[in-house]
Amino acid sequence: MKSVLLIGLGRFGRRMAKKLGELNHEVLAIDRSEQRVNEALDFVTNAQIGDATSEPFLRSVGVSNFDMCVVAIGDDFQSSLETTALLKELGARFVVSRASREVHAKFLLRNGADDVVYPERQTADWAAMRYSSDYIFDYVKLSPEYSIYEIATPREWAGKTVKELAVRQRYRVNILGVKQGETLRPMPGPEHRFQAEERVLILGHDMDVQKLFRRS
Repeated sequence: MKSVLLIGLGRFGRRMAKKLGELNHEVLAIDRSEQRVNEALDFVTNAQIGDATSEPFLRSVGVSNFDMCVVAIGDDFQSSLETTALLKELGARFVVSRASREVHAKFLLRNGADDVVYPERQTADWAAMRYSSDYIFDYVKLSPEYSIYEIATPREWAGKTVKELAVRQRYRVNILGVKQGETLRPMPGPEHRFQAEERVLILGHDMDVQKLFRRS
């Protein structure tokens, strides 16, 4: 369990605070809006009304006591930048800041952020991948070239085993699991026989995954 200071309770910050709470982390949420703070009290450990660009206010929170600080301010880049810099000056251990543009990310990283997240860009990339293909249901980008994909069982795989297909050697992808409905079977063995209604979790180079479906 980690202690998290989360600043900004807009849509992104609110969603992240909820998820952190579900994962049983301790979350102190801060926002200038009394309404947003009151609405967050049901799913965070504590919430305070405050201006995170104020050094005295942030100092009173005890920034260095938190395992992670999240700057989720999305509609005011100047405030996001000032807050990020202040957190690091006050001894924050690890700062993650939200960015909407590449230039914002560069400034945030230069001024104290240990990492940045791009919620709009990441969602747009996922949606483009998901809805431009009839075969891909989900994916997680691991690097510029490699991803984990949840795919429909290729037609030529149905009724055959992992060993018969020589999946890794022939297709250059690794099988991480198979799903039927909500049931996941991780790391199926060489004797697993693929079914047409299954979905398959694979890890591979993006180009190899594209080639896989051109063959099907």
